[in-house]
Amino acid sequence: MSAHCGHTHNDKQANSPRYRKILWVALIVNLAMFAIEIGAGFKSGSTSLLADAIDFFGDAANYGVSLAVLSAGVVLRARAALLKGVCMIAFGLFVLGRAAWMFNQGGTPEAFTMGSIGLLALSANVAVAAMLYAYREGDANMRSVWLCSRNDAIGNVAVMLAALGVLGTGSAWPDLLVASGMAVLALVGGWSVIKQAFGEIRHAKTT
Repeated sequence: MSAHCGHTHNDKQANSPRYRKILWVALIVNLAMFAIEIGAGFKSGSTSLLADAIDFFGDAANYGVSLAVLSAGVVLRARAALLKGVCMIAFGLFVLGRAAWMFNQGGTPEAFTMGSIGLLALSANVAVAAMLYAYREGDANMRSVWLCSRNDAIGNVAVMLAALGVLGTGSAWPDLLVASGMAVLALVGGWSVIKQAFGEIRHAKTT
């Protein structure tokens, strides 16, 4: 009975008009920040900014998927979460590959652009994460949305710290280390979402 009540509560949360509006705001914010960061990442030569830009694009797609399945049943929402978990892992693997490639290429990114764009991205992500905080303990689909926003805010702080490191050392190492850390965070978060989604699918099939 308690498990059933929990799923009913999650269904009500997922279908609430307020949650839907928050997802639309998050979708628009993430698309805008993707456009800003992809340009800044190439201009500055920063791997961590490019990683964050790709993450923004992935999150925008995730929010779009979440909006599409809000009114669906538990199993369909969990399958959507599986897709998002796989995307998070794919993002992590891509960033690790990009960091390795930049290490071989050499060069030092532009610290000022990294720091200023990182601060702008942090402001955007903190605002979105604050709106989503009340829904962090929902089903796998809702949890994946919250994890994406939380990870982004952490990543933005790391990008700004990397900018300080690049400025202080004149080396690309801080940028590459932060990009790698963001990749690991995506891998761990994606695996967490996948495990929860599989659990919800199994539970739905046995009830």
